[in-house]
Amino acid sequence: MGKALAMAEFMTVSTGIRAADMMIKTAEVKVIEAEVVCPGKYIILIEGDLSAVRASVDTVKSAFSEKLIDSFVLGNPHDSIFPAIYGTTEVTDKRALGVLETYSAASIIAAADIAAKTSIVDLIELRVARGMCGKSYMLLTGEVAAVEAAIERAKAEVSGGTMFLDSSVIANPDDKLWNTIV
Repeated sequence: MGKALAMAEFMTVSTGIRAADMMIKTAEVKVIEAEVVCPGKYIILIEGDLSAVRASVDTVKSAFSEKLIDSFVLGNPHDSIFPAIYGTTEVTDKRALGVLETYSAASIIAAADIAAKTSIVDLIELRVARGMCGKSYMLLTGEVAAVEAAIERAKAEVSGGTMFLDSSVIANPDDKLWNTIV
C-alpha cells in the first residue's frame, strides 16, 4: 500500500496522549505532530503505509470514541498539504482567493486535500486550530473557476458531518489584502 496521512483529534489532552501511544504501538507509523491545540484539544498527525495508518486510526477511534472529535485517513495526500500546514508555501501567482473554515483540525486537512485534488489551485495556508478556539481554516488561490470548484468540493466534503463553518471566494483581492495574508 502507498503512503498515507492521518489525524485523530481528541477533546482532552490525557486521552490524546494515551491515543498517540496506542497509535504508535498498533502499527509502524511515524508521528509528525502530537500536541495540544486550542482550546485544550489534542491532535495526533501520523504518516506511513496506508494499512498501518488506517489500523492505528481505527484502533483509537474504537478505544476512545467518546473523546474523539474528528479524524481522517488520506491515501496519497496532495504534495501541497505539508507546506500549507507549516506555512512555507511560496505564493508567486496571486489570483482568486478561496477561504474555507471548519470546526475541527482534522476536517480542514481532509478538505484541503480534496480541494487541491479537485482543480488546479495552490494551497496557501492551513491554520490548524491554533489561536482560533479550535476552529481551522484554509486559504488557496488560482483561477476563479478553479477556486470556486475547489471550495465547493471541499465544502461538500466537510458538510456531510457537522464540521463546516463558512467559506468564501474573492475573485480579485486587493493587493493590500494579499500583503496581510502572505
